[in-house]
Amino acid sequence: MTERGGVAEWKLRAGAVPVAVGLALAFHGCETGHLAQRSALSMPLHELGHALTAWWCGFSAIPTLWKTLIPESRGIVLPAAVAALNGFLLWRGWVSGKNAVFAFGAVLGVLQFFAYTSTTETAHMAITFGGDAGGMILGTGLMLLFFVPESSKLREHHLRYGFLGIGAAGLVDCFATWWSARSNLAAIPFGEIEGVGLSDPSKLVEDHGWTEAQIVDRYVKVGTACTLVLVVVWLWATWSARKRAELT
Repeated sequence: MTERGGVAEWKLRAGAVPVAVGLALAFHGCETGHLAQRSALSMPLHELGHALTAWWCGFSAIPTLWKTLIPESRGIVLPAAVAALNGFLLWRGWVSGKNAVFAFGAVLGVLQFFAYTSTTETAHMAITFGGDAGGMILGTGLMLLFFVPESSKLREHHLRYGFLGIGAAGLVDCFATWWSARSNLAAIPFGEIEGVGLSDPSKLVEDHGWTEAQIVDRYVKVGTACTLVLVVVWLWATWSARKRAELT
């Protein structure tokens, strides 16, 4: 990396995340922008959050734009495929000496074990909660891809900018709703969605016995944790890029 390129990179890292979050907040605060943001960016992450939770619990879910199709009973083929993926990550991390990849595979394996051995009722509860929770986690993960190494194809082909925008929309759109609900319970999206059925909060209350306070508190904790991870990685990645620029 050239000196000029190194300086440009750390400055880019310093500004990209705040700008992306600021734009996502601006869209969330605008009625038309919020609708567009949710329809095109955050809703796919929300539904993928449902689907991923279902897959790790052993259900062959199929995500669509506004609804995730979830069977009533667990399967065999999909859990085996998920276990194979976890095993591949463990193997890849081990042979390449990449501890982060190995740890990621280990965490996913442990999550699958507990998710798959849970009761059907608990699994469906987790799948319901996994919509907005998964949207925030996936959004954070997409934003962190902005800090991939220089050799990454995501950086070479400028894909990291797109992932940053999509991730910011997912994190902000989901988290802002629940942050507002801390002081305004009317912000909780209760009700029934045409063609879909009860909303996630309504299911958590009516089917699983959660209180409004519990719903808000648990979603806010997920969003807060995601935000803290994002801030820590953003600061570290910016600092490390600046140090490398100073040494070149």
